[in-house]
Amino acid sequence: MKKKWLFLILSLWLVVLLIVPLFSSLQRVEEPAINPALRYYMCHRPAEPIIIDGRLDEPSWKKVYWSEDFVNIDGKRRPKPRFKTRAKMLWDDQYFYFGAELEEPHVWATLTARDSIIYQDNDFEIFIDPDGDSHNYYELEINALNTVWDLFLVKPYRDGGPAIHGWDIKGLKTAVYVDGTLNNPADQDKGWSVEIAIPWEALIEAAPYKKKPGPGDQWRVNFSRVEYQTVVENGVYAKMKDKRTGRPLPEYNWTWAPQGLINIHYPEMWGYVQFSSTVAGQAKEYCDEDPAADVKWALRLIYYRQRDFFTQTGRFALNLEELDLNKEKKLKVKNWDYPPMIQATSNLFEVIYTNKKAERWHIRQDGLIWKTEAN
Repeated sequence: MKKKWLFLILSLWLVVLLIVPLFSSLQRVEEPAINPALRYYMCHRPAEPIIIDGRLDEPSWKKVYWSEDFVNIDGKRRPKPRFKTRAKMLWDDQYFYFGAELEEPHVWATLTARDSIIYQDNDFEIFIDPDGDSHNYYELEINALNTVWDLFLVKPYRDGGPAIHGWDIKGLKTAVYVDGTLNNPADQDKGWSVEIAIPWEALIEAAPYKKKPGPGDQWRVNFSRVEYQTVVENGVYAKMKDKRTGRPLPEYNWTWAPQGLINIHYPEMWGYVQFSSTVAGQAKEYCDEDPAADVKWALRLIYYRQRDFFTQTGRFALNLEELDLNKEKKLKVKNWDYPPMIQATSNLFEVIYTNKKAERWHIRQDGLIWKTEAN
């Protein structure tokens, strides 16, 4: 009798161990309030070696164009950022180069240990998803003291992560230049600039075919800036606090490509960087628009709704009607069969769009998106 009870208890624990992680990783996913802004940037090659000193004064940097000015992370629903932020990119056979310029009248930073939670200071952040499937991507944060935090995310947090904090970019080069005086409230600064070189060897693990990009390839990238409101206390900068709670006020989040919500970990909203063989300044080129952007967004809309449906019912829907999406015009994508195929069990789903060439785009319950083609 005791053996039966022991077997029953162990069986129940096994169910808990298997089911609880599944359900905890399938929480509701908030849907962005905007469509992707589809930012594009043509990345050229430098004409001379790039010296990482934070100044962005090499001729090649001067010849490539700036990104669009950063906007509030959730789009135009919020006021224009208080200070200007913009970025540039270059690439060669060894490195992916990033330069950023951050307007800031009071440059400050406190964190000095590598892999500190850098966004607790004002910072600049880079996010890179080489194959654009929203899984296996890179994050790098840096403050005005040139302290970095680099990490690798297997999946976005909404899909269960995890974030690998012990991962480091081997061969990383970074530098910061402060146009003013760091941590000195007695004067006013113009801002700070960041220069970063990431070796391709650190990025190819998540890249298509585990190779560095070639001319014409596109990677998904976004940038974010964290900015706190400050006051001066006892001669040093301090975060401004809420008078009711005594806690620091929420930070501002300004990004290159807006997210439509206050969460940078939505890779489907990031920009596109296209790599060119042209040397900086030799020609004006335009990026190729993603021909699958509309069908991928249609899949993503179904994914958001499926995850919401799951939190309400404990299962995934079998059709668009159950999701109340059968009248959604964005799901009728030109040249792609409609309605898409939905395959679902109680805790798994896959949605597939197919075109006349037998190309297929897929998405599943953890947000992974991928393409297949008929043989």
